[in-house]
Amino acid sequence: MVKKKSATKSVKSTKSTAKPKTKKSTTTNSEASGLGDSVEAVLKATGIDKVAKWILGEDCGCEARKTTLNRLFPYKNPNCLTEEEFQYLDEWFSTNRNSVTNQQQKALVTISNRVFDENAKTSSCTSCFLKSVQSRLKVIHAEYLKEKE
Repeated sequence: MVKKKSATKSVKSTKSTAKPKTKKSTTTNSEASGLGDSVEAVLKATGIDKVAKWILGEDCGCEARKTTLNRLFPYKNPNCLTEEEFQYLDEWFSTNRNSVTNQQQKALVTISNRVFDENAKTSSCTSCFLKSVQSRLKVIHAEYLKEKE
């Protein structure tokens, strides 16, 4: 018994009729809060993030890198220091400090939160505090000193 072929042919999808595949990025430049988000978007678009996770495992350090870059290179502009804040920071940075009292931390956090529109809190870890809040205020203070010259 011989089977007859159907009179209708199936239409194969061609490039002109197929829908183009589009990747939706989870972070766009308009949503990016800093350089870390932009680096993440580039690595995802190129597929490097998958290679890094394949080689290094799920905890490849990407989140830590992203957080650090966003903190160091934010896209939003900081608010200006008031004269009192500048004087406090000028006095603060004129001496080399390895320890911070709770009262000093509160003053520096208050300045930092207003300048950077954040909600940072004091820390029981002095080195953590010095790395985060103080380092950012030091950059702002240095910018003001450059403008004064």
